[in-house]
Amino acid sequence: MRKCPKFIIGRIQGKTVGGGVGLAASTDYCMATKFAAIKLSELNIGIGPFVVGPAIERKMGLSAMSQIAIDANTFYSAEWAKEKGLFTQVYESTEALDDAVKATAEHLCTYNTEAMLEMKRVFWSGTDDWDQLLAERAKTSGRLVLSAFTKEKLKGFK
Repeated sequence: MRKCPKFIIGRIQGKTVGGGVGLAASTDYCMATKFAAIKLSELNIGIGPFVVGPAIERKMGLSAMSQIAIDANTFYSAEWAKEKGLFTQVYESTEALDDAVKATAEHLCTYNTEAMLEMKRVFWSGTDDWDQLLAERAKTSGRLVLSAFTKEKLKGFK
């Protein structure tokens, strides 16, 4: 997503957990309904939000990311996520969200594609090492998901 030359619009209408929060953070412009809520629940099963963490930290800041990572049981409201920079707008209904997404997409189509590409480079500056960083983080997740702790926790989901 960070290498896509066009802006990516996020549309979040409900509860978003773990990787979904990372995807929302990786969009360039993310809108949600008031029913959207976010949670990083990875620590509950013995791993952490290692792969999605860089994108979430980049979008929301280390303080907000660490708060939702440590408090792995709580869903945080759409308004909280907006205050922290994840969502640009929060809408009262799915219909209002859909209208806003459509209007935003149509407006973006009027922009100079070269200017958008240059802005994407600005937005994502400092992430050139992320291919390696995310691979390292995935290894950490893989190691932890194979741990006795996590295996035992995952048995409870059967």
